[in-house]
Amino acid sequence: MRLFYLCYRKESIYFTPQITGVILLAVGVWGKLTLGTYISLIAENSTNAPYVLIGTGTTIIVFGLFGCFATCRGSPWMLKLYAMFLSLVFLAELVAGISGFVFRHEIKDTFLRTYTEAIQNYNKNDERSHAVDNVQESLSCCGIQSYTNWSTSPYFFKHGIPTSCCMNSSDCNTQDLRNMTVAATKG
Repeated sequence: MRLFYLCYRKESIYFTPQITGVILLAVGVWGKLTLGTYISLIAENSTNAPYVLIGTGTTIIVFGLFGCFATCRGSPWMLKLYAMFLSLVFLAELVAGISGFVFRHEIKDTFLRTYTEAIQNYNKNDERSHAVDNVQESLSCCGIQSYTNWSTSPYFFKHGIPTSCCMNSSDCNTQDLRNMTVAATKG
């Protein structure tokens, strides 16, 4: 333990990738635990993005420890291997950032398309319907641009606008939600 502390004090620069790894790991766990419903709206199929972040973060932490160990040992080949790993991580992060920037419009269009499909296929029972309810309740919104997006949904013709559109659930009843004019005052 004392050797580890001395290495840390001597070469703390090698812990910088570990901070990145811890951040990626935390974002991956947070994404898996709290963003599951939102991710189900964005992706047609289940996405593995949180698992990729968790795996990448763990790998970076392990290789960061390897870099610290290589520094303590003073082994040239271990330091070269660590430098190669850092270069690969940098290139991967650069490619991921550029890809996110280039495809940002496609990501937005995909979200709008899948959210529209979720509204059209809304039945209040499946996972995507629960995700729509969760988004509308947490963001205090209704529909995509407005509550009128629900007027083309088959659910509206049978049940009206979902109760997740209501600002105050105690002031919301099914008769009001079937009338678009009255529903505008509730949401």
